Amino acid sequence: MSQTTLLSRIEDAGLNASAPPQQRWMDGWLVRYSPGKAKRARCINAVAEGKLPLADKLRLAQALFDEAGLPMVIRITPFTQPATLDAELQAMGLASLDDTRVMACPELTAMRPLPLPAGTRWQPMDAHAFAEAVGGLRGSPPLQRHAHAERLRLSPVPFQAFGIVREDDDALLACGQFAREADLVGLYDVFTAPEHRGRGLAACLCSYLLVQARAEGARTGYLQVEGDNTAARRVYHRLGFSDGYSYHYRVTAQG
Repeated sequence: MSQTTLLSRIEDAGLNASAPPQQRWMDGWLVRYSPGKAKRARCINAVAEGKLPLADKLRLAQALFDEAGLPMVIRITPFTQPATLDAELQAMGLASLDDTRVMACPELTAMRPLPLPAGTRWQPMDAHAFAEAVGGLRGSPPLQRHAHAERLRLSPVPFQAFGIVREDDDALLACGQFAREADLVGLYDVFTAPEHRGRGLAACLCSYLLVQARAEGARTGYLQVEGDNTAARRVYHRLGFSDGYSYHYRVTAQG
């Protein structure tokens, strides 16, 4: 399989794994409007060129986002159609934000789980518990936590979530989840409590999730991380991930 084909499959898998119930097709655009925190679940993905003029599509999409009470956000990737869309939006004054890297580990065969720190244990988590836990660590408001739980519960791609908790008081130190589709597995919502960073918890968590997914048939891992998150990117590089492609968002001035 060529690198281009693999990355295209990863893009499709990422769209599937982040699908919210609030989405619809609009002339080649996959428009998502979940009230959750993750922009990937409340943005436009320009999958096909469509037939309508760009101004008309933007007007229709803006009305939908206004109705949902959300800013209109457009995601731009190497797979965006048409390829000129980013330049067109820039010329219209839409600002760019959130440079994000999609990293891939093409072969999980050598992945080994790292040992848990002393005094901790694994905690499996269902959709509600996980959304509440990661939302609590991030300081997300209740509406975003509810939307996250709803998206996970109704996801077309099954997920599994785990936390690392302290044995003596069950305090959550770190958590994350994976979504496996065929031989691809994506890591999502990997988060370590600020006061427990620097202890290797993220690497331990990610290696555990990937080994679990490999046992189910996953062969290639992928994840999404902000381009300026050097600490997280360093962890992922050590686990065998490297940059596959980047994406960003375009927003209006009021967005």
